[in-house]
Amino acid sequence: MYLLTIDVGNTHIKMNLLSDEDKEIAGFRLTTRTPRTSDEFGLSIREFLNANNLTREDVKDVIISSVVPKVMYSLTSSIVKYLGKEPIIIGPGIKTGISIRTDNPREVGADRIVDCAAAFYTYHRSCIIVDFGTATTFDYVSAEGVFQYTVIAPGLETSATALTSQTAKLPEIEIRKPESILVKNTIAGMQAGVVYGYIGLVEYIIRRMKRELQDEDAMVIATGGLGRVIAEETSLIDIYEPDLAGKGMAIIYQRNKEKASA
Repeated sequence: MYLLTIDVGNTHIKMNLLSDEDKEIAGFRLTTRTPRTSDEFGLSIREFLNANNLTREDVKDVIISSVVPKVMYSLTSSIVKYLGKEPIIIGPGIKTGISIRTDNPREVGADRIVDCAAAFYTYHRSCIIVDFGTATTFDYVSAEGVFQYTVIAPGLETSATALTSQTAKLPEIEIRKPESILVKNTIAGMQAGVVYGYIGLVEYIIRRMKRELQDEDAMVIATGGLGRVIAEETSLIDIYEPDLAGKGMAIIYQRNKEKASA
């Protein structure tokens, strides 16, 4: 039996099947910005299962983390209709094991809560989680499991898009790092500016957070689709976890199951 985790971000919807040992068996992505009916979601989920020689009976439960409210009705309806499950949705009333002490805890997205839960309960120490998505978030969870401080910057791809959309003659570019910052053409120059500039942004924010927190030993964990591009280029990121959200949802799922059975 497998747990289906669904991470609904602003750009992609990522579905993972996890074993009882929380190992990823298979993954699947959809674009978030394409409107879908419950049947379209349901058929996509069914095809995902079929491609891995599984049926709805192989799914023991479904848990969802979402920052896009407008897709939730169709998505949750599809799970009830096609899988026969009432999904667990990360939100108020769900036991996460993370204490949120921001000015307005209700404005903290579910994606950041599951990232913090995954980091804290995996490494059992203070962490800075850098999530490279549409926006890049830098979230600090203390050694006591308290999420209190955050920094939010434009995402790497968002920055590149802004550069091309706001200028008349600059073309769209692939996000990749030139071998040198000294380049001789426009496209490579844009790539150098975006990627090397973003490395500088990430390193400065991490250093500044550690200094003001007085926590130089905080572990820095990168996640998100473009996280690998930056993580490979700086020693300030300790580890790249491509599916930190999935791990966090599995941890939260287990905590709520234990609570229900207690």
